[in-house]
Amino acid sequence: MPFFAYTLVFLFLPAATVMVGAFQGATGGYTFDNVTEIAQTASLRHAYKESIEISLVTALLGGLLGFLIAYAAIRDGTPNWIRSAFATFSGVAANFGGIPLAFAFIATLGTIGIVTQFLANQLHWNPYFHGFTIFGKTGVELAYLYFQIPLMILVIAPAIDGLRQEWSEASSNLGANRLQFWRHIGLPVLFPSLLGAMILLFGNAFAAYATAYSLTSGTGLPLVPILIGADLSGNVYTNPHEGQALAFGMFVVLAAMMLFYIPLQRRATRWSR
Repeated sequence: MPFFAYTLVFLFLPAATVMVGAFQGATGGYTFDNVTEIAQTASLRHAYKESIEISLVTALLGGLLGFLIAYAAIRDGTPNWIRSAFATFSGVAANFGGIPLAFAFIATLGTIGIVTQFLANQLHWNPYFHGFTIFGKTGVELAYLYFQIPLMILVIAPAIDGLRQEWSEASSNLGANRLQFWRHIGLPVLFPSLLGAMILLFGNAFAAYATAYSLTSGTGLPLVPILIGADLSGNVYTNPHEGQALAFGMFVVLAAMMLFYIPLQRRATRWSR
């Protein structure tokens, strides 16, 4: 009962409020104008495009790097303390975000950040003179990867544990090399878990708000969460339900991701039974 009460108050009621408000008119009644305005307004479509691109890039890179790091830490022959260290760090880093993460990247890769000053003073190469900036799209992607990679490590580690040692031994006894094992056994078994984890990373990046807002000052990069925050916190509303319509669009994108994630998760659990 406490769990259902918690989900009702903090999940279902806010979601229902957003979904109802997305179809309410500025002067009352119900309308589809809020939703159709998003499809017809170039700036709003561009915000979805930017959000989806950043989410895809960080999900793919975070998923690939996280898988490689997790496998290196978990595979046979790796000392146990390495796995414990990675698990502990990943548990902390996966939940480190928002303003503190943005400040950490600004202090490291900002215009007067530690790494930027080292490159400029010691190597005489300033990345800001060559098109890089931590306050734009690339900077947001780098910041997102900081928590995407650890999250991937935590999510994919149980699937890697599910690769049984006898499968590798049996394939070796039948004459298969390591590449053939991964091509015919390892990757097919892990593929549903890998794809499901990347979908999870996509949703995690797509809904992130505070880190991107802090890096871009809320105006440098048009992302859907930032536009929603501007609509809901502004002092003057032209249409008070535009933010709710944008949030409804996010629901649609995330729901589409979940339609792929749930069957993949079910298929992945077959190998762990």
